[in-house]
Amino acid sequence: MKKLICGLLTLVSFSALATENNMMMRMRAINVMPDEKGSPSIVGGDVKLNNVSVPEVDFTYFFSKNIAAELILATATHKASAYKTSLNNLDLGDVSLLPPTLLVQYHHEFESFKPYVGAGINYTIFYGEYTGVAKNVSYDNNVGYAFQVGGDYQVAENLFINFDVKKLFLSTDVEVETYSNGSVKANVYIDPYIVALGFGFKF
Repeated sequence: MKKLICGLLTLVSFSALATENNMMMRMRAINVMPDEKGSPSIVGGDVKLNNVSVPEVDFTYFFSKNIAAELILATATHKASAYKTSLNNLDLGDVSLLPPTLLVQYHHEFESFKPYVGAGINYTIFYGEYTGVAKNVSYDNNVGYAFQVGGDYQVAENLFINFDVKKLFLSTDVEVETYSNGSVKANVYIDPYIVALGFGFKF
């Protein structure tokens, strides 16, 4: 709850800074594709999370024509499995991720096409764990970092089509407790690629 409040306060701060045409809000469809791997020395196997498509909202504040900061808000629920572990194959159930991400961007303009690159940090919150066949599965929240490349194409005075690709580097410590064989722990690198397509409105 504290993290959610901090995110909302950040959003309010962005809005308070806004003057005419300094803010952009985008609404996008994103595909989250984990590039996960576990710690073999602990688990002895692989952890897998499925790809998911979800909606996303982000807010960008332009400090100048070229420099901006973007706050990304989205959440996704993944099915998790562990293969060839010391406890055989395990259904780890579902887990939801809320990774609010703040990036600093450099924008350039080629008439109607406005590409950008960005880098920043995220804090990933894991919640809503459904344990599957395990007795209990827990994930630790963690800080990671992110890179992005994208572009806005202007189709009207304040309306843009947006395409964006991000790479998030994030990991979590997972503990899986079974009913009969004790528990195992692993450091899991999720490291998703996020591909987005949507619209932006500048105001």
